[in-house]
Amino acid sequence: MFARGETIVQLMERLAPKHYAVPDDKIGLQVGTASKEVKRVLVTLDVTPEVVREAADLGAELIIAHHAVIYRPLAHLRTDTPAGALAAELLRSDIAVYISHTNLDTAEGGINDLMAEALELNGRDVLEEVHTDQLYKLVVFVPETHHEQVRNAIFAAGGGWIGNYSHCSFNIEGTGTFMAREGSDPFIGKQGQLTEAKEIRLETVVPMSVRKKVVSAMLKAHPYEEVAYDLYSIDLKGRSFGLGRVGKLAEAESLDQFAERVKRALDVPFVRVVGDGAKPIRKVAVLGGSGARYIRHAIFAGADVLVTGDIDFHSAQDALAAGIAIVDPGHHAEKIMKPNVASWLAERLKEKGYATEVFASQVDTEPFRLR
Repeated sequence: MFARGETIVQLMERLAPKHYAVPDDKIGLQVGTASKEVKRVLVTLDVTPEVVREAADLGAELIIAHHAVIYRPLAHLRTDTPAGALAAELLRSDIAVYISHTNLDTAEGGINDLMAEALELNGRDVLEEVHTDQLYKLVVFVPETHHEQVRNAIFAAGGGWIGNYSHCSFNIEGTGTFMAREGSDPFIGKQGQLTEAKEIRLETVVPMSVRKKVVSAMLKAHPYEEVAYDLYSIDLKGRSFGLGRVGKLAEAESLDQFAERVKRALDVPFVRVVGDGAKPIRKVAVLGGSGARYIRHAIFAGADVLVTGDIDFHSAQDALAAGIAIVDPGHHAEKIMKPNVASWLAERLKEKGYATEVFASQVDTEPFRLR
């Protein structure tokens, strides 16, 4: 059995929810349809003619990409232009394209986490907050016999987290009353009789991102035909998600040593370095893609160095004057997402019993070379 495109999209949006993206980012399904069976998926950083040929040769019906294939507004779809020819080839080959961009940058386990892990940064935090998970209070009344079953279902679905503490709840014993009317099928009591039941008022917190999942799990585990529960927003800050990461190396090393670490960890042939090579580096900010405008965020975070791509001349001068070092591995360093996203997606599909195969693109889309 092969997964349909919609199922694969749902899995990707579980990894990188669309609401994690910055405003106006070009994400989601950009070419083709997700309403078809998918036997093979190709995961890539960029969608180029070479990548489209690779997908066609693999027999892939869907491409998952980080960078948008349609980024700037199209005034036309002329096939004698590069953008038009690319779109025509995708449509001719019946290959759909789904984009996961800044939502994948922001997501836990996304590009910035992958880069930070590769650099072996400890105690990581977000560089710039993009989204905070709204917290809700869930209150449900459960018969004593099913209290543990319902509570465990809520926890397993993602409820009950407060900071770094899981399985948080408050439980009060009490007596519930109800009268089952005609057409009902009561778990306790009989139709037409006032019933008193020993129940427990179970309270816990639920992040908005898993609210529907938690409520569904709670209802499924609850024995009552009609479940009495309340769900309301609370004025408390939940988990923060954002662009970039800040963390520390286990031990300080020189900027030149750290630059070599970046080359090895991110598998790039060269890096551009701003700063004195002997400068000690311990606290590191990292942001995949173009990060010149995040220099001030890295300074505010107390970072010794910012690892990011596409640094321009004047931004480099500003960083030097401000006393923060920069290591620029290029925009293409985000290629770290290809094997990791492909592996994650393949595992999720296998868990669900699908035979759909997932491949990481082998095409090098780095446009620069050294002479």
